[in-house]
Amino acid sequence: MAARVDNALAALDARLDWLLALSPLDGVGLWNAFETSGRTLEPTLRYVDLDTDLVETRQALDALPVADIESPALRSLLAEKQGELGRMIDLVEQRDQVGFVDASVALFGAVEPELLVLAERILASVGSGEPLAADCGIDEVRSQVDAEIAWYRAQAPDFHIDVVVDTDISSMLMVSHGTFYIDGNIRLPRARVQPLIQHEIGTHVVTRHNGRQQALRQLEVGLAHYDPMQEGLGVLGEFLTGYLPGERLRILAARVVATSMAAHGEQLPAIFACLHETHDMPTDDAFDVAVRARRGGGLTKDAVYLRGLRDLLAYLEAGGDFDALFLGKFALPQLELLDALVDDGWIVPPALLPRYTTHEDFRSRLDACRRTPVERLFHTHRTPEHAA
Repeated sequence: MAARVDNALAALDARLDWLLALSPLDGVGLWNAFETSGRTLEPTLRYVDLDTDLVETRQALDALPVADIESPALRSLLAEKQGELGRMIDLVEQRDQVGFVDASVALFGAVEPELLVLAERILASVGSGEPLAADCGIDEVRSQVDAEIAWYRAQAPDFHIDVVVDTDISSMLMVSHGTFYIDGNIRLPRARVQPLIQHEIGTHVVTRHNGRQQALRQLEVGLAHYDPMQEGLGVLGEFLTGYLPGERLRILAARVVATSMAAHGEQLPAIFACLHETHDMPTDDAFDVAVRARRGGGLTKDAVYLRGLRDLLAYLEAGGDFDALFLGKFALPQLELLDALVDDGWIVPPALLPRYTTHEDFRSRLDACRRTPVERLFHTHRTPEHAA
C-alpha cells in the first residue's frame, strides 16, 4: 500500500511544475516597462500556462488511501506530501487572484518576525566585497555545466539531468522537475560560476539523484516542506565551494524583506524603492528581487533561502551529520522519521556527494560553517581557485 501511494504521489508531483508556472516571462521587457514609467508602475507579469488539468489532478490526489498505510512513519510522511500537493494546486489556481498570498503562506509559510530582524541586520551590517566584472557569458557557463555533469557521470553512469538554454526565464540558473535551465543571456562574474553550479547541480540535482536510489520515491521529487533545506543547502554549497560574497548574502536578506512587503500588499515600485534607496542595492538586483517577490501576486517562497541557511547552520553547530543531508529532498525535521525507516530498507546512504566535498580544504570549510553565525557566512575576497 505504501509503495503504491508513494508512486502515485510522485506521478502527481511531476504534473505540478508550479515554479515554471510562476516564472515571469521577458525580464528585459519588464525592466524597460518599469523604467519607462519612471519606476512608478508595476509592469504586468506574464507566465506560461501549465498543461495540467488541476481539477482532475486534485481528484486523483484526494482519492489516495494514505490513511490505510500501516507504517506510522510512512503514513505521516506521505500524508504531509498529499497535503502539500493540494496546496501546490491551490497556488497555481490562485495565480494573480486575491487568494494567492494566502495560498503561498499556506505552502511556504509567512516571514516570521525573527527572520525579518535577521534579514534587516544583514542588510545593515554586511558590506560589498571586491568588485567583479560580469565577464562570463552563456558559452563558458554551458561549458562548465557540461563538464560538471560529465564529472558526476564518471562517478555514477546513471546520473542524468536535461539542460535547456532559454532566453525567457526569470533566473540565471534554475532546476525545476529534473531540468536545468540556463538563461541564454546570462552574464555573471567568472568567480561565481562554480558556486552557483554547485548550488544547482551539487544540491538540487545530486539530491534528486540520491532520492532516485531510495525505495521511498518522495525523496526524489521532494517530501513536504523540503524547500528551506534544499535552498539553504544550496547556499551552504556556495560557501563550501569557496566563494559566497557579501552581496549574495545581502540578496538572500533582501528576498526576505521583499517577500514580507509583498505578502502585506506592497507593489513592485515600493519594494524596489526600499531595496534600492533604503538598502543601497544595485538597480538590477533590486528589480530582480522585487519581481520574484511579486510573482503570482505575492510569493513568499524566497524567504526560505535565508531561513533554510539559518536552520542548517544551527544543525551543523549542534554536530549534525553533513552527509545525511544528501539522502534526497526532505525537510530537516524529517531526519528522525527517515532514520526510523533505515532498518526496513526504505532508506540507504547517499549514492553521491557534491563535487566540492573532494576539495582538499573541504573539512576545514565545513568546520568553519559549524562555528559561524549566518550573518558572518560570506567571503570578502575570492579564494585562490576562484581568483584565476
